[in-house]
Amino acid sequence: MTKVELGFIGDAELVEELSLLTTQTARMRARMADIMAELERRRCTKTARARPRR
Repeated sequence: MTKVELGFIGDAELVEELSLLTTQTARMRARMADIMAELERRRCTKTARARPRR
């Protein structure tokens, strides 16, 4: 959406669009955190397996 297009949209529509984008951002951040946690879990598992046992 361009700045010109935003000028033609009413306040309620802008707030609705902002709400939608905020929700999407929150979902993406949560998904990123899940992926990062899984990668960390895998890294720790590989490190633990690579260490020789005494």
